[in-house]
Amino acid sequence: MRHIAAKSSPAWSEAETRARHDLAAAYRLIAHFGIDDSIDTHISVRVPGTVDQFLINPYGTLFKNITASSLVKIDTSGNSLDESQDVNPAGFTIHSAIHAHRHDAICVLHAHSLAGVAVSSMACGLRPVNQWALQFYNRVSYHDFEGIALHLEERERLVKDLGPTSKVLILRNHGLLTCGNSVAEAFILMMNMERACRVQVAIQSTGEKTYPVPREVCELTARQYETWADAEKKARGDPFGREWSAYLQRLEATTSSYRD
Repeated sequence: MRHIAAKSSPAWSEAETRARHDLAAAYRLIAHFGIDDSIDTHISVRVPGTVDQFLINPYGTLFKNITASSLVKIDTSGNSLDESQDVNPAGFTIHSAIHAHRHDAICVLHAHSLAGVAVSSMACGLRPVNQWALQFYNRVSYHDFEGIALHLEERERLVKDLGPTSKVLILRNHGLLTCGNSVAEAFILMMNMERACRVQVAIQSTGEKTYPVPREVCELTARQYETWADAEKKARGDPFGREWSAYLQRLEATTSSYRD
């Protein structure tokens, strides 16, 4: 565990309250869909109005039990900005790297789903064999496995491999990572990546050849996803807001305790 020293605990702003609610909801939804990995993996969100602070889960709490108030606020140097708590050391390495260098990455989500780890372990990586996968055609970055991410010097290589604009990173032999301009975007990108990986694993388990999609159609489909997102952003501010609201309806039907 990485134990971080306590600093002050200022009152939440309205924007931070919303960020905490969305992040806690994302943890609950990841658990609901079975994409969590016991107490491992992690999701973070940048504290609104800052460039070097983010919220992440306390190490040892199951995703299904995360609440807005249980989230740990730390900076990219590893200092706690509220109560002294433990955070996953690998989580700190990965999330501090991205939040420090990609200021457009408001939310960063890392998962060890079975399908995601399976595809991350395949030499071919994610293949353009279904509509979900085509969303990410030529838009996925890869980072080679270096062991459990406990060494801070890995951060430079991780950020370099992610690049300046990519929102999806496959961690070889490890799992998936998405980042977005909102919790909604990072979460929905992860859900679509997870579906794409499940389909790929299912197809490969049959031994059947996949029906090829022409490259021009692959690129067209990826651009269609981007065009839709741009239109939704102009209309509603957050291109993933409408779908995120639907996911929240699913969560609210069972509990609202994530907002506590």
